[in-house]
Amino acid sequence: MTEDEFDAFYASAFPRIVGQVYSFTGDHGQAQDVVQEAFVRAWDRRRDILATEAPEAWIRTVAMRLAVSHWRRARRWLELVRRTPPLPDHAPGPGPEHVALVAALRQLPEPQRMAIVLHHLCDLSVEQVASETGAPTGTVKARLARGRAALTKLLPPGEVGVVGASGEEKEEDRAR
Repeated sequence: MTEDEFDAFYASAFPRIVGQVYSFTGDHGQAQDVVQEAFVRAWDRRRDILATEAPEAWIRTVAMRLAVSHWRRARRWLELVRRTPPLPDHAPGPGPEHVALVAALRQLPEPQRMAIVLHHLCDLSVEQVASETGAPTGTVKARLARGRAALTKLLPPGEVGVVGASGEEKEEDRAR
């Protein structure tokens, strides 16, 4: 089958096969998609398809099989979703301490905020923070100290301990 013959075959058979697959699937968009995919597969075999007595039957068979595969995947997905426990209707929001901490952190310069978050909230070592930020360890330690000092002033006294902002260093920081 030449390219021109294939184009003519496509133009005449596509609407008819889409109608047939639509009757099978009940979804016009899906029918168009699987018939299009069947024609793409047929394009690679266009010389062999002419040798068959019924090229339209070949396209229809491929399209129907693709539609069944889509249906099976959708059914497996639905079964998976049904087995997954539902999420709670209402997830609790952040507590007032967290809101205050985030508000205070937003007032810090970005390098200090990044150092505080990575070190205290993500539990990274000073060396790991230095590696992630590309700053020397001494700079990270300075940013941590300045950030803690600033948080001490920004957070209410009871909430300062959330990230060790009371000036206390982690034991690993003191050891260095």
